[in-house]
Amino acid sequence: MLFSSFHFCLWGLFFFPTGVVEVSVRSPMACWFSAMLYCFGGSVLSSLMLGEPPVAFLAKTINILLASSVWYLVFYCPEDMFYRCFSLMPLRLLVAGMKEVTRTWKITDGIAHANTVYKDAWLVMVAVGWARGAGGGLISNFEQLVRGVWKPETNELLQMSYPVKVTLIGAVLFTLQRRQYLPIAKHNLMFLYTIFLVVFKVKMMLTRDATSPLAPFEAALSQMFFGSQKTPSKVKGEGVTSSNGSSVCDQPSEQHHEGAKKKQAKKTE
Repeated sequence: MLFSSFHFCLWGLFFFPTGVVEVSVRSPMACWFSAMLYCFGGSVLSSLMLGEPPVAFLAKTINILLASSVWYLVFYCPEDMFYRCFSLMPLRLLVAGMKEVTRTWKITDGIAHANTVYKDAWLVMVAVGWARGAGGGLISNFEQLVRGVWKPETNELLQMSYPVKVTLIGAVLFTLQRRQYLPIAKHNLMFLYTIFLVVFKVKMMLTRDATSPLAPFEAALSQMFFGSQKTPSKVKGEGVTSSNGSSVCDQPSEQHHEGAKKKQAKKTE
């Protein structure tokens, strides 16, 4: 468990959002708190969803100290030696693969914990499993606020990233398996799901291709259930433009104005 926390924190800090280097120089405390949210966001979010103390992750002192040590070495190690060492591709691939293994365990742990609080509530199980496995991405807007950044357009629900999508799929699959709707053993499903995560993660890193392997399925399902996107029609009330360039809605007011001018001319005469 300690080793899994190490590489999970290491991977999270290595792929921290842009702009954090400036924050680390300007405000180390904000940088540290943001890093802890990025590493333990799943625990914070799932605790909030289940009505538990969101600071419960701080009770695991060893994990916090380990994550803080990794944070310090990444941002403040002389000559960036720690970062350069783990930036080598073989080590990056190793850490990435181990993080995906940890993601699977986080999803299953979240589902099991939700089942103990809300017995057989499969929607709660999916939500908590999703939050536990991809919490760092789902609370990214709050993490940005800690760093003094506000980008609501980066909300994961609006622009869902590949890790968040694949975690949601995993939460659904493991929930169905736990409710015995999938005729497969849990350890077999965990093995197949983890292999899928690791293979595609390594492939995306080696090819430097950020295209999601789920994109073809997303396009097909979107076309099937939601249809093709159409250009929004003009807002009602704008009216149809006439040949002289004015809208139909504007013509009555223009005619009334011209009539008033004619009456005024007659009075003058």
